[in-house]
Amino acid sequence: MKIAVDAMGGGPRTARDRARAVESARSNGLSLILVGQEERIRAELRGIDVSGADIEVLHASEVVEMCDIPAIALRKKRNSSIRVGLRLVADGKAASFVSAGNSGAVMAGGLLILKKTHGVDRPAIAATIPTPHGPVVLVDAGANVESKPAHLLQFGYMGEVFSRMFLGIPRPRVGVISIGAEDTKGTDLTRDTCELFRRTGLNFVGNVEGRDFFAGKADVFVCDGFVGNVAIKTMEGMATALGQFLKEEIRKSLMAKVGALLAERALRGVKDRLDYEEYGGAPLLGVRGGIFICHGSSSERAIKNGIRAAGTLARCAVDVEIARSIASRGHAAAGAPAIP
Repeated sequence: MKIAVDAMGGGPRTARDRARAVESARSNGLSLILVGQEERIRAELRGIDVSGADIEVLHASEVVEMCDIPAIALRKKRNSSIRVGLRLVADGKAASFVSAGNSGAVMAGGLLILKKTHGVDRPAIAATIPTPHGPVVLVDAGANVESKPAHLLQFGYMGEVFSRMFLGIPRPRVGVISIGAEDTKGTDLTRDTCELFRRTGLNFVGNVEGRDFFAGKADVFVCDGFVGNVAIKTMEGMATALGQFLKEEIRKSLMAKVGALLAERALRGVKDRLDYEEYGGAPLLGVRGGIFICHGSSSERAIKNGIRAAGTLARCAVDVEIARSIASRGHAAAGAPAIP
């Protein structure tokens, strides 16, 4: 299975990143196509052990910068690593595309080049969140700032498929993020969305609150991209703050330092369980083929895990199952408002 990797605007962007990419390909039985400026990529690969790994380099002369406006960059930079990488997936030469570059350009390019999965009106980002009860999925994590109830219904279908096939949860529980568990709480958007979910065959649990992410109340949390992006970044910031608080408290006394040494293994285990880099990034669900978006500041570990996850996403054929799921349940969603 071949995975196309943006080697310019996104990871792997350094020699160490490329070494981790090679390691991921080798350990997961994947073939990589590194897309970007060929001379630079090959120069960095010369210092890396690529034995046992199937690595190909495909030249793309242009780079979509983080500051570029996505639509304009895609139109003007037709030989960018993002556009060339997505074209490989569209042409069937790669199963998935991985990028830590300009996420807006990756999403716009997915719609332009790969096209939407049958039955999907708006693709959405599915973020996997580690919790004490196992991983949960948040959809949408930022692709759609404004959404309608029918869009959120489709996010639920997509999140349910991803949770079932990628995370291995047999019958995922789906909830709509609101400000209270009662049916009367929330906005018109959340209340109308709940009404649509009740007509489906999904394992719908009703409204869920922000604190329910870590309480085991649901496996798939559905919301518009504005709410989802704020929620994800708040969690990331809180995890960083908690780590800083812990370090500060440990430094305050010798007893605390001794306790930290004794609990080192447990503390490391907690850190690993909270680390979003375990999942490498987030897939853009609802487009044909596979797109895996990594954080712009992804570490070598995140790049490695992102490539592994992209391979898993492709093997599961999540996009095909999403189309099947929406089509098979289409009758249950009858009465949903038309989407312009």
